[in-house]
Amino acid sequence: MIDTLWLLLCSGLVFLMQAGFMCLESGLTRSKNSINVAIKNLADFGISAGLFWLFGYALMFGDTQTGWLGSTGFAPAFTDQPDRAVFFLFQMMFCGTATTIVSGAAAERLKFHAYILLAIFLSGFIYPVFGHWAWNGIAAGNVGGWLENLGFVDFAGSTVVHSVGAWFGLAVILVIGPRQGRFLGNGRSQPIQGANIPFSVLGAMLLWFGWIGFNGGSTLALNDQVPGIVVNTVMAGVGGMITASVLSNIKHKVVEVGQLINGSLAGLVAVTACCHVISVPLAVIVGGTGAAIALLASQQLDRWQIDDAVDAFPVHGAAGMWGTLCVGLFGRLDLIDTGLNRGNQIMVQVFGIGAAAVWTFGLAWGVLTLVNQVYPLRISLAEENIGLNVSEHNAKTETYDLFQIMDYQAKTNDLSLRVPVEPFTEVGHIATRYNQVIDAFEKRQNQSVEDLAHIYYVTEAIVAAVETHSFKANNLGLDEVAERSDELGALARAIQAVVGIVEEREQEIAQLKQQVDKQPEGVDQG
Repeated sequence: MIDTLWLLLCSGLVFLMQAGFMCLESGLTRSKNSINVAIKNLADFGISAGLFWLFGYALMFGDTQTGWLGSTGFAPAFTDQPDRAVFFLFQMMFCGTATTIVSGAAAERLKFHAYILLAIFLSGFIYPVFGHWAWNGIAAGNVGGWLENLGFVDFAGSTVVHSVGAWFGLAVILVIGPRQGRFLGNGRSQPIQGANIPFSVLGAMLLWFGWIGFNGGSTLALNDQVPGIVVNTVMAGVGGMITASVLSNIKHKVVEVGQLINGSLAGLVAVTACCHVISVPLAVIVGGTGAAIALLASQQLDRWQIDDAVDAFPVHGAAGMWGTLCVGLFGRLDLIDTGLNRGNQIMVQVFGIGAAAVWTFGLAWGVLTLVNQVYPLRISLAEENIGLNVSEHNAKTETYDLFQIMDYQAKTNDLSLRVPVEPFTEVGHIATRYNQVIDAFEKRQNQSVEDLAHIYYVTEAIVAAVETHSFKANNLGLDEVAERSDELGALARAIQAVVGIVEEREQEIAQLKQQVDKQPEGVDQG
């Protein structure tokens, strides 16, 4: 019963990796797509788990005659079979892990419904079929798949889980193309920064923790191997992280956060195939070299202008292939226990890696290319600009509301709208300050309009007075302007004073003229 309890615990740890992938991918993508990335990680687990129960488990671990495909165990009930039930649960988590790798690779440009179809294709057919070839024999009483019977060893899934998911993801991104603005016209790449790097770091740490169950539970029993496997797993992640840090510092003169995250994950992926047959120093070496290979693969994808949003293929594909090869290169032959010498073991490992690539990438690329002609998998450029949160789920965020109103004001010069404020949040604080700035601009704009109107009144009054030769202070209409306390008010008051003086002089002249007109003719006016 202790073995059942251990496998239940490890199943929970592997499920926790699903949350780790969600945090990692959401943090490494832009905020306008973060909800879409998160919901894909939830949806693909539900889909993969349901299909694995319905027929995936049967295809993978059912009875086989030729080692190519299982044929029994569809929709299992596991009545009074706790050992089979916990084995199913553990393997179901692995299926979900392989499926969710795709969501990160193709992030920010794939339709949600298209992703659902991809998840069905991968978890319902591609993964369980290859899993049958490589792992059918680990279920009690099974004769084993054809690849497994050749001597292929992949302890916890560097190839079966990680590379299969990565090859499928690579096929997807080749079919749908890079994100808008990812590569410039001159061939240079333009990095797209993630929205929440601390969230990604949390995801990496959750994955690291979950990997203890991923590798430790693959013994399928709580035996003497488990402590060494867990130590090898952790130390391979350490080796990958340190190697990535050193290489990043050499190339960029700084330790880039993304490379630190991916280096540690690449080390974990690499050791997954061989953690049961190597020593701790070799685990560090496998993890470190796996990280270096992942970084080189990432650079090569960049040169080929292949846009892998979270470096899923370099981390899970390239490092996974290397780790699978390390079974033959560094594994103790007595622990591998296939009866092959080292040279033959290496050849079988290479053959298994190639089989995974041909089966997964070849089939996925061919099928998806045809499907894309009938049903485009990618969102439109307009939807990509808006972000998949809104275009695919109508899920608005505080940030979206802020930018939407800012864009509207920039286009229309209408400053009457205000951004909704959600208190006690960072975006809410920004919205408050933004609204205050707009208040000031609107007040200044209104003042400017009033100033222009008053200047017009002053100018019009002067022109009218000159044209009509009517210098009457009461007719100028400058009383409101004269009440201002600024220079324009002073000018209006000065004009009123000048016009008043002119008006008085005109009245005096008129009076003198009347007096002159009243004097008798012939009287000396001197």
